[in-house]
Amino acid sequence: MLEQFAMGLGVVLQPSVLVYALAGVVVGQLIGVLPGIGAITAISLLLPITFQLDATTSIILLAGIYYGSQYGGSIASILLNLPGTPASVVTCIEGYPLAQNGRAGLALFIAAFSSFIGGMIGVVLVIAAAIPMARIALRFGAPEYAMLVVLGLMAATLVGTGSQLRSLAMVLVGVALGLIGADTTTGFYRFVAMPELADGVSLVSLAMGLFGVSEIIRSVNSDAPPQAKVSVSMRDILPTRAELRSVIGPILRGAGVGSFFGALPGTGAAIASFMSYAVEKRVSRTPGKFGTGHLPGIAAPESSNNAAAQTSFIPTLTLGVPGDAVMALMIGALVLNGVIPGPRLMVDQPTLFWGVIASFVVGNLVLLLINIPLIRLWVLLLRIPYRKLYPVITIMICVGVYSHRSSVVDVALTLAFGVIGYLLKNYRFEPAPLLLGFVLGPLFEENFRRAMLLNGGDFTVFATRPISATLLACTVLLLAYSLFSALLGRRAAARRRHQSVS
Repeated sequence: MLEQFAMGLGVVLQPSVLVYALAGVVVGQLIGVLPGIGAITAISLLLPITFQLDATTSIILLAGIYYGSQYGGSIASILLNLPGTPASVVTCIEGYPLAQNGRAGLALFIAAFSSFIGGMIGVVLVIAAAIPMARIALRFGAPEYAMLVVLGLMAATLVGTGSQLRSLAMVLVGVALGLIGADTTTGFYRFVAMPELADGVSLVSLAMGLFGVSEIIRSVNSDAPPQAKVSVSMRDILPTRAELRSVIGPILRGAGVGSFFGALPGTGAAIASFMSYAVEKRVSRTPGKFGTGHLPGIAAPESSNNAAAQTSFIPTLTLGVPGDAVMALMIGALVLNGVIPGPRLMVDQPTLFWGVIASFVVGNLVLLLINIPLIRLWVLLLRIPYRKLYPVITIMICVGVYSHRSSVVDVALTLAFGVIGYLLKNYRFEPAPLLLGFVLGPLFEENFRRAMLLNGGDFTVFATRPISATLLACTVLLLAYSLFSALLGRRAAARRRHQSVS
């Protein structure tokens, strides 16, 4: 393995290849900063360029754009509460409160550091466990995916910072929104009020509205929008020893969660970041700090989505199965270059396979080196007066949403979701579980129906297959633990009220 990796490193360090690797990560970072654009749009636009390149250079360029956008997505999330990519939505929950408290530099440093460590852990796992993880992924059928999504939906109730009942309600609303559009099995339209919704509600539109536009409305509606105290000295950007120790565990746990979900076809970095945040909130000794600008709440999802971005290449290259739309474009680029991904790719095209893997190391190192010096520049964005910043943000949101599907209706929906997000926040309903329900709902429906069709409507299939039964047991345990915690919390609150009255 080490000899093969050294060969790949020799490939990527060739000047002609290295230039494209560096260009990919820089373009990816810039694309990630722009809200709503996303890696898929950038890769789609740049795909024709790869016709003039060989297969190895093409995939290295496109891969750099993909994981570079994961780094850049956290910048707008932390500074402006605008998720640059779907995977960086969770970063808004903790990063934006830190920016409002004048600690944007620290939040950006932790995000960059966590992204680097998570990405490198993902690379190590790709090198060491590509074949074993591909075999595990092959054992996941429709019942296993359905139970995995149920576990994710249950964990989504832990993502919100308020009542778990309210979080569950938001998850169900998200699932309902995910049903809009054409039925994946029959092709019939469901809840389609206009032709533009035939493909469903855009994830970019929903995320931009709930997080970006709602924040603009809230700040403009307030009498005196708070201007963050901007500090750009390195002393304020670098974490203390205690802060650094507090994020080591979340980074490692986030990388583990992200590596697992990245290796599963059909999941991706967005789901990995949500799941790692839910896991971190559950294992934390101070869950009450989440939602107020807690550093582990930034470290875990940032580490997770970057680890997932690396390991998502495992099913793509070794099985020929794309994990998401970006990976489907990667396969398209390979096919256009006459390379068919699959189990024999590692044998037939070792230069390509190991060259791409080695480029992850080079790209992540470059991203870390260019991100830390740029933190002070990014923080200076907060010095721009709000009255000048909001029109620019609104235009960026509209352009980003429109570029996703070239639909004016999506732009109108974004504004509508912004109003809804503003009202939800006023009534203490968190939008993050809604977004996760929207992402996971269609995935659950597709795999549940497939499992029922393949097994003649027999529900026992979920309890008789080992992996799905294990996931079902974890879901039941999580539900029981949540109900028990809620009951204890209610009793403690009632006891405090009784003591205050007496």
